[in-house]
Amino acid sequence: MAAGFPSWTRTRSAAILATLAVGLTAPLRAEADIYSHTDKDGVMHFSNVRKPGGKLYLRSREGKRRARPNVTPVPPSDRSVERFSRYDAHIREAATLYQIPVELVRAVIKVESDYDPKAVSSAGAQGLMQLMPETALRMQIRDSFEPRLNILAGTRYLRILANLFNGDLELTIAAYNAGEGAVVRHRGIPPYAETQGYVLKVLSYYHRFRTVPEPHVASE
Repeated sequence: MAAGFPSWTRTRSAAILATLAVGLTAPLRAEADIYSHTDKDGVMHFSNVRKPGGKLYLRSREGKRRARPNVTPVPPSDRSVERFSRYDAHIREAATLYQIPVELVRAVIKVESDYDPKAVSSAGAQGLMQLMPETALRMQIRDSFEPRLNILAGTRYLRILANLFNGDLELTIAAYNAGEGAVVRHRGIPPYAETQGYVLKVLSYYHRFRTVPEPHVASE
């Protein structure tokens, strides 16, 4: 397994979630701001309750991608075989820079946009890795339709999520779809059919890409 994604057991994953959930003692709402604070040992904790010295980490936003008004969806339409290798250099650059497996970046791109940089979802997610406008701003890019910038930003976001969830692959993927706040609030993969299906799809392609060296073959 590539760096940053050890083969976690379910028990260990549950322990990580218990650590992340420290302080989540108030009744959980569907919407809740997430705060972070660092203890005396330098360990960062997350909570829906502001602790002394705590900082706002994530403004409340239910994780599911809902249709937005004034958004014109653009479904993936590129069907060329070449699209599966067209962005190889950008994918390798981003994967190396942020220490994320190349196969995971490919899997996310496949599920999100089927390798079409012009794709737009009904929720307003854009480009190859379907960045929400808010996420693009957090990752400091202004043009989500530029393939290299989109891949760099999406992979950087994966790295942030992997760090947040201690390398748990399933939680990282779930958070990419639903938002890290939703994963923390639900203390695991959120109970959304969309997110649960998304995790299965990305994992399926991730393992296929690790087995089959040619992306266009594995995507068929």
